[in-house]
Amino acid sequence: MDEVKVNPYLKSALELGPPVLFFVAYLWLKDETFTIGGHDYSGFIVVTAGFVPLLLASIAALWKLTGRLSRMQIFTAVLVVVFGGLTVWFDDERFFKMKTTLVYSFFVILLGIGLLRRESWLEFVMGEMLPMKREGWMILTRRLAAAFAVMAAANEIVWRTQTTEVWVPFETFVLPGFLFVVFMAQAKLFERYMIDPGKDEGETRP
Repeated sequence: MDEVKVNPYLKSALELGPPVLFFVAYLWLKDETFTIGGHDYSGFIVVTAGFVPLLLASIAALWKLTGRLSRMQIFTAVLVVVFGGLTVWFDDERFFKMKTTLVYSFFVILLGIGLLRRESWLEFVMGEMLPMKREGWMILTRRLAAAFAVMAAANEIVWRTQTTEVWVPFETFVLPGFLFVVFMAQAKLFERYMIDPGKDEGETRP
């Protein structure tokens, strides 16, 4: 089933809304303690409990609007449900923090397996959006795999050595910002290997 085109602002709001709302809610409730069922929960735990259904609702809305879900969205939803649930059940914020490390590590492993097979599985996911020659996809895949490895390691270091007050904005803004910068830095690569319908596909731009 083809993906239905939706308003890009609405799509961005549904994709970015949950983590931004998580950040805002955390700032609001981080110093609060909530007694539920005779047990005291920190603001972080309560916000995490609210983030899980919010993310699922956002993904469901995207599914309804576009008619499809990516493997990455499904994988992210599963990890958020599992580790968000463990965080609340055991009243231990470490589960939710390590979830981010596992997501980026999964991307490294997935892209790495493709590279070992001399394939770019990134092309399989993004090929329609970026018509690029195979050599370009292989280079981009290697660079993004390295970026994801750096992000996984950085998250692991930060959540284990820094306070929750430091980790929340780091995970919400710094890591996605770093990935955005890495992607934007590939402009020369895109220019060199992008397929121009008006030229022979065997040619590479000088």
